[in-house]
Amino acid sequence: MESISVFDIIKVGIGPSSSHTMGPWNAAEMFLDEIKRTHHLENVREIFVEFFGSLAKTGVGHGTDIAAMLGLSGENFKTIDTNKINDKIAEIKNSGKLLLGAQKEIPFVYGVHLSLNMEKSLDFHPNGMVFKAVFNNGEILEKDYYSVGGGFVATQEENTIKDNCVITDYPCHKGEDITKYCEKLGIDKFSDLVYINEKAWRSKEETRAEALYIWQQIKECIYKGISKEGILPGGLNVTRRAADFNRKLLGDKNYQNINEWFELVKNSDKNFNKITRWISCFALAVNEENASFGRIITAPTNGASGVIPAVLMYSQVFTEFNSEEDIVKFILVAGEIGTLFKKNATISAAMGGCQAEIGVSSAMAAAGLTEISGGSPAQVLMAAEIAMEHHLGLTCDPIGGLVQIPCIERNSMGAIKAITAAHIALESDPSKAKVSLDQVIKSMWETALDMNHKYKETSEGGLAVAVNVAEC
Repeated sequence: MESISVFDIIKVGIGPSSSHTMGPWNAAEMFLDEIKRTHHLENVREIFVEFFGSLAKTGVGHGTDIAAMLGLSGENFKTIDTNKINDKIAEIKNSGKLLLGAQKEIPFVYGVHLSLNMEKSLDFHPNGMVFKAVFNNGEILEKDYYSVGGGFVATQEENTIKDNCVITDYPCHKGEDITKYCEKLGIDKFSDLVYINEKAWRSKEETRAEALYIWQQIKECIYKGISKEGILPGGLNVTRRAADFNRKLLGDKNYQNINEWFELVKNSDKNFNKITRWISCFALAVNEENASFGRIITAPTNGASGVIPAVLMYSQVFTEFNSEEDIVKFILVAGEIGTLFKKNATISAAMGGCQAEIGVSSAMAAAGLTEISGGSPAQVLMAAEIAMEHHLGLTCDPIGGLVQIPCIERNSMGAIKAITAAHIALESDPSKAKVSLDQVIKSMWETALDMNHKYKETSEGGLAVAVNVAEC
């Protein structure tokens, strides 16, 4: 089994959905690379993109169509000016033309060259898409791609033939592997094992720098979220709430920049009521940014991108475990827990419902908080298990196909559950636990397989049909 870096699980992303926005965007870039490798962009006459299954059913709400057009245009979601996305899309739709790979202008009529097939799903995965290039000489290049969660994209060929797999010194594919290697190496901190394995991709110094970069992006995202008011895009008329939370919690205190705001939060009242409201504020801020095509940290998905920021921010402003090294250890451990779910179950809501998103992110955050709070490797695994155990069966039923209701509030709930799970694990003896992390991951996957497809990011069940969009 291939090893996965923690920074493939926790990484810079763009809203609103990792599987429905980032995945198609990555697929478009992959298709461009395939054209460049086998042909020439200058010889392309037309490009056709067809989305199937869950991608089609919630594609407009998730910006799947937008992601494909921007990806084919050669834009990178890590660097694009998110304030200009609407203008770029309007230009493509109004002109009926697309600048392929920022090099070759081709005709591109929305609804003709890009289509959403809601009647059909591809066999390999519910998040399937087909890209087709027609060249000037009549030759056709066609490739199918599958967005499998967290922005990861697979092809049927790559799924059957694993080439160039990265294998770490101490491969951790299950929770029991972590326990085994920590005991074998005489390591009493889970994060030390992750540091060793991350050397397969980068040095310890580079690993530390990347983790701190992610923390900086998290802070900036939260700050952006608490600085904006108004209505979220998409048609549901959902009002941003993070700014109001922030204003009420800080009262008449003034600040001019992110650092001043951070210090005010850090020095604010630390009673239970205030702390829980701040945790909700942090999560809401991130996911309101996500819903607005903002740049966020995918952890492990965009729909669940507010949980880890909320819990990590909680640790930084309301606990004594707030050093830079604590930040790094939190992110390393959280990311490694995320890899276990990806390898042995899924982090795709289209495959497993919201337990695969909020559930996984809550387990990751619980593990990270337990690690920096002094927990043993066994307690870290226990915290992750507790958090997931109480998300089993959680459905993905976004109203209107948008990552807003119930998604935004679910991040606050996932953060609170993560903190509670960490506290329980820290006060417990893991040797007396009745359920292991590996068992709960297995149970999650079995639940995902049994779950009705309408509760897997299709907007065909649950709240998505119980609530009339027109009433929102």
